[in-house]
Amino acid sequence: MDTNSKYIHPIISALLIVLVLSAYALASDSDSFKLGFGGTPDDKGIPGPWKLKVNKGNAGAAVVTEDGASILHIKCVDSSFSLESELPLSPADYPYVIWTWKAVRLPKAGDVRKKGHDDQALQLLVAFDNKKVLSYVWDSNAPEGTTAREFVMWPFSIEIAVIVVQPGTADTGKWVTDTRNIYEDYKKFFNEQPPRVTGVRIQSNTQHTKDIAEGYVRDIIFSSAPQ
Repeated sequence: MDTNSKYIHPIISALLIVLVLSAYALASDSDSFKLGFGGTPDDKGIPGPWKLKVNKGNAGAAVVTEDGASILHIKCVDSSFSLESELPLSPADYPYVIWTWKAVRLPKAGDVRKKGHDDQALQLLVAFDNKKVLSYVWDSNAPEGTTAREFVMWPFSIEIAVIVVQPGTADTGKWVTDTRNIYEDYKKFFNEQPPRVTGVRIQSNTQHTKDIAEGYVRDIIFSSAPQ
């Protein structure tokens, strides 16, 4: 996670704007909302409602097809970039986030615990409307369950809770599904009731370690119950 102010501020500020999503981009029913990658692409090939934000270097992000499904392919070479989507919903009604991802290559020296090595191949961030963020990461070296706090003090006063949900290379090359209770995670890390969710971000960065990362992400689902 890169909290350098000149990189992160535009990303987080975009996440904190609540907009109505296009019907084609957000599939929903009474029990869940699904953000996929099958929307109409923009001139950079990024499907709506996702928006590409480049913090450093060049972005390697594209939609590919696997078993008839549109999935996101990310390749990050000494760079930092993200895809973001606004998503206004209540964490009390949809407390679970379920997503499937596959890491192909991790930045070897990446470690959320070490200054100057805080690079992760894949990250999923959930932003709330009080400028607090939950960040779930696939870290190269930190053990599962490792947590960290990061702060961006100016001009937004953003607080980020980082949680390692996938550690190391044991499962690289495999599709892995993770489920988190964002309602309970928010209460645990911020010691208060969570406000509304405003946005989601997928990020990859290797600019600190000057390395290469690569991976894939499938649909992201917010649900009333674990799936």
